[in-house]
Amino acid sequence: MAEENTGVRDPIRVLLVDDQPLLRMGFRLILEGEDDVEIAGEASHGAEALELVRRLEPEVVLMDVRMPVLDGIEATRRITEAGLAARIIILTTFDLDEYAFAGLQAGASAFLLKDVAPEELVQAVRLVASGDAVVAPRVTQRLLETYVRGLPAGGPAAPPQRDPLLDDLTPRELEVLGAIAEGLSNAEIAHRFFLSEATVKTHVRRILAKLHLRDRVQAVVYAYETGLVVPTQGLDY
Repeated sequence: MAEENTGVRDPIRVLLVDDQPLLRMGFRLILEGEDDVEIAGEASHGAEALELVRRLEPEVVLMDVRMPVLDGIEATRRITEAGLAARIIILTTFDLDEYAFAGLQAGASAFLLKDVAPEELVQAVRLVASGDAVVAPRVTQRLLETYVRGLPAGGPAAPPQRDPLLDDLTPRELEVLGAIAEGLSNAEIAHRFFLSEATVKTHVRRILAKLHLRDRVQAVVYAYETGLVVPTQGLDY
């Protein structure tokens, strides 16, 4: 039987950004052990990271938050606003860290705890590099809680103005976007709407393109910020 020609993809180029050399070394040791990952470079602060992203063109950036010169949130925002292709994973100490959510809003594709298990780190890098990273329900719930905590004490804030770009979505695409905002995977969305996973992937690609979003995480943030999904007080946990 002829061997299937799957093609050999270039290794995922990763930039490590943290002001602690030992932490960068730890991540380097984990990632360099994978055949499909290579370390493009290292930076000790956000300004250096921005320069290296432009020069080295990594696919994924592991970005610490608290750093001298330029913090990780602002560095993420500048990389995103510059239209650079690198996808950013925010590194945080606590999963309830407010900076993690600020990072997502600034354009990051995901966030990870610094003590993440090696296999989870590698998987996150691969998923984010693929552009098909699934927003975990826990992350979605934390985003929801953050928006609920942000509501004024006197009651809900005035609903945000509807984004005209939503008018470009078909009814099915609006349904799929709502499901993405819930943290559902492609398989779960397919099951809910009686679709094939291939069809769901097509819907997701079209949604991201029409709304000018980078990935599914940004779709979740967008859904809350535009009022497509409205959190309510007194959630059941």
